[in-house]
Amino acid sequence: MESFARLIHKSYMTYLPTKMPVQFYGLPDGKVYILYAKFFKVGYEKSGLEFVIAEHEEFSFDYEKGQLIQYDSSMNKIHVYSETVDKPNPKIKIIKVFRSTKSFAEAFEHLNEKAKKILKNNIQEKQIEVDTDNEELNRKSASA
Repeated sequence: MESFARLIHKSYMTYLPTKMPVQFYGLPDGKVYILYAKFFKVGYEKSGLEFVIAEHEEFSFDYEKGQLIQYDSSMNKIHVYSETVDKPNPKIKIIKVFRSTKSFAEAFEHLNEKAKKILKNNIQEKQIEVDTDNEELNRKSASA
């Protein structure tokens, strides 16, 4: 399976609310996504494992260059090391929670599919722009 989501950083000790490993990915939409697992209560003295996909709101990702970007207080882009993405008091937005998913590999497939769709949409948009330009050129050459 081809990987469209790019791994930025993987941590076993993190600032997020989990004792499980956390993985940070960059997607073609320029956002940084976090994949982690945590326990949840099912019932009396029973628990389960859920996988969470969240968006990190303090970073972006240059997919073409493979670079992590952080915005400083004056909204300037700063290229930073990948470990910087795991920081105290992160601002994250939970996108989706999977309780029927059994492993990180399955959860990654969901994220990778999202990245694949984004890439496909970006390619289609570029083709539409190119086709529009060609039609304009064809009309100009036909009228000349």
